[in-house]
Amino acid sequence: MGMKGKVALGAVVGIVVIGAVSANSGDSDSDSTSSDKGSSASAQAKPGGEKDSAGASEEKAEEKKVAFEGDGEFQVGSDIKPGTYRTTGNDDGMCYWERAKDASGEMDSLLANDNVTGTSYVTVKATDKLFKSSDCNDWEAVDTKAKGTPAAKMSGDGGMYRVGVDIAPGTYRSTGNEDDMCYWERAKDAEHGLDSIIANNNVTGSAVVTISAKDTYFKTSGCTDWKKTG
Repeated sequence: MGMKGKVALGAVVGIVVIGAVSANSGDSDSDSTSSDKGSSASAQAKPGGEKDSAGASEEKAEEKKVAFEGDGEFQVGSDIKPGTYRTTGNDDGMCYWERAKDASGEMDSLLANDNVTGTSYVTVKATDKLFKSSDCNDWEAVDTKAKGTPAAKMSGDGGMYRVGVDIAPGTYRSTGNEDDMCYWERAKDAEHGLDSIIANNNVTGSAVVTISAKDTYFKTSGCTDWKKTG
């Protein structure tokens, strides 16, 4: 079953469309929190053709972070371990991933999926059997206990942010959104099921949302940039 061009499964909570309201419904990367997979891996060449030692160290560290590639089908337990993974720097909306309970390729096997712009976090469970990824940047394992330097602003099409690590909790505002294409979601985990969603909305015009310190992730797609107002 080909994956390119797939759209993430939608579900409805109240009158709000969950999931991919367009091919760009996906996950995040702020300019202050993460970068695409190649940004720090390019070593600088010294005169004479030698790689700069600091650059080489950065390249090696970056290579170690990659858990698996952004294209492929991976068996959980043998190809990849259960855990939380992240892909960043997906800027063309073509990145698609899927968690499946078997390798039949049938719709009934699908547990969760999404189209990604920016960054996506995904938690692969031990009970999953297959993880599919198409046209995504490489996936890296995430230390869910790691601390960060949370920002007070984020790209409106950045995808998925970890609360308290990528972004600070608080009230954020996004203005000038058109055609009901701005989608935001507060989530308690990265499993991407209906039970993961705390609250969500599609917005035209100004959007205001308070992200709680108890939230785990915030997802934004098709919005203008968010700025913390309180």
